Formats: sequence, C-alpha cells, structure tokens
Amino acid sequence: MKGIILAGGAGSRLYPLTLVASKQLQPVFDKPMVYYPLTTLIEGGIREFCLISTPQDLPRFQQLLGDGRQWGLNIEYREQARPAGIAQAFTIADSFIGSDAVTLILGDNIFYGGDIFQRAFADFHGGAAIFGYHVNDPERYGVVEFDAQGQAISIEEKPKNPRSNYAVPGLYIFDNEVVAVARALKPSARGELEITDVNLEYMRRGQLRVFRLGRGFAWLDAGTSSSLHEASAYVQTIEKRAGIKIGCPEEAAFRRGFLSLNDLEALTARIPQCEYRDYLLEVAAEARRLQNPSAA
Repeated sequence: MKGIILAGGAGSRLYPLTLVASKQLQPVFDKPMVYYPLTTLIEGGIREFCLISTPQDLPRFQQLLGDGRQWGLNIEYREQARPAGIAQAFTIADSFIGSDAVTLILGDNIFYGGDIFQRAFADFHGGAAIFGYHVNDPERYGVVEFDAQGQAISIEEKPKNPRSNYAVPGLYIFDNEVVAVARALKPSARGELEITDVNLEYMRRGQLRVFRLGRGFAWLDAGTSSSLHEASAYVQTIEKRAGIKIGCPEEAAFRRGFLSLNDLEALTARIPQCEYRDYLLEVAAEARRLQNPSAA
C-alpha cells in the first residue's frame, strides 16, 4: 500500500501565519505539523509516499523531508496548482499509485492512541475503509450515519442538520479503483472534487467499511489558529506526562524496522544538540540495553 499526504490549500484560516510558511509546516509543539501525519502512516507500515502541495510550498517540503531515504522511506512530490478538493489528489498522484492500494491522510490531521489504523491497513483487502469519530460540532465535517446494527447508511458533507455526531477524519484507505472513481466525479457546488462523493460511490457498491474510533483515541484538526494552539498544548501534555514523543518519524521508522539501530544512531548523531536529539538518544540507548541486557 502507498501513502499520499495532502498538504496543499491556501491556509486562509491560519492567516497571517501562512504568509510565512504553509499550514502543514507550522509548528505543533516541537515538530512541523507534517511530521504527525507522516508518522501515522509510517506506524501503519507505509514506506512509499507522495506529498502533494502548492508549487510555491513544495520546495520547503522537499528541504524538510528530502527523498525520505534517511528514514528508510521513498517520498515523491506532486504539485496541486490550485485547491480543487481532496479527491483531486488521486488524479494528481495517478502515476505514483500505479496498480497499488492507497491511503490518503490530510496534512493538518493529528491522531494519537491505539492501533486501529495499523490493523485497518493490515486487514485491508479491497474496497474502501474510512473512520468515524464522535465530535460536538459535526456540521463542520463529513458526517457518517449508522443504523441500529452499526452499519454505515449515509454520509453527508458539512450538513446543516447532521444525522449523527460521527465525523469522518482525514484518513482514507482505498483500493486501486479510486483513481477511476475520482476521474469520474463531477465538481460539487463548491467547484471541488469531494472525498465524500468517493466514499458514497464505494458505499453504493457495497464496498465501504467504516471503523468507529473509540474513547481514548484523539483526533486533532489543526487547521485554525485556535485548534493549532490546542493541538500543541495536547502534544506537550502527553509528551511530558508519558515521556514519549508523538509524531516522531525517526522513532516510528526504527520501530517498524525501516531503520536498523545503527541507522538510528547515525541519524541521531547528525541532529544538532536539542531536546529532540536527546529523546532519540534515549530511544537508541534503551534499544541497546535490550539487545545486551548483561551489559546494563
């Protein structure tokens, strides 16, 4: 399975911050925002990525992430000349997707807790899979409605009168048919190719699975100034309390086996003196102790 990170858009809700840098390059506590969705997919076992952004922002992402080799990944880049909907990503990344299944994650979505995404990737055998998360303000999102048996029966994009409180977060899994589905879409009244219409097509075919994200799972959409601040405060609290980092691609790549311990140590040695480096040194030291318990 391949992964797409959609990091385009005008970022108007974060003005004037986005005059300085793309929304997905803004800091969420101690890391660039894009680190969090990247890490989520690495934790799920994804190694091949396509990052989609605006022509003016792509060079900054390339400077930050490179080709991904330092993390045992392969990262390609595609331009989105103007924002025309989430589903446009599948037509932009057509040649990248090739004949594979694909997962798409939005660059301003932050997830924490549990292994439901990892299990969904591992268990995926075709069709489409999306997720439902209980929110207080469902009218801001795509909303999924369930019947008494827990089966999804409708999805609406930003409804005025939501039929449930379950919003669809910005992570989607599709088989290879998604490219053809996206190409067949007609723009909505907003002039965009809507991801909800893609999901509805898979629902019409009887090929859509919806997983409900339970209590203890956190989904943060850092697309506004207030939510960006809230996301930073949340990450800081969890990291201070638990002594672990959220959204750390180096650690995620190491734990998935994309990097050896020697690779991790060499990578850490190239990072300047900072708290982030200190954390990775601790991760590597702990791994060394587990390899050689008699030397502890």
